[in-house]
Amino acid sequence: MKLALKIMFIIFIIWMIIGVFLINTEHEKAQIVMGLGVLYLSFLFMPLFIYFRYKDGKYKKYIINDEKLKEAFKNIKDS
Repeated sequence: MKLALKIMFIIFIIWMIIGVFLINTEHEKAQIVMGLGVLYLSFLFMPLFIYFRYKDGKYKKYIINDEKLKEAFKNIKDS
């Protein structure tokens, strides 16, 4: 999965470089190429990236719950 994400990111970068080149040369399909690149990023690459990063529950240390709030207030009171 990690290799697939790297390949997809490289494809996105190349796609955007081609889109910028087409915009600079005022090609008639330049806006379409850039728009499809943004759609690729938002609907294919980002969901796979987010799934890969958070599939093992690594996000749980960033969630604020009651226990963490009580601990934080306790540390403030002790200071």
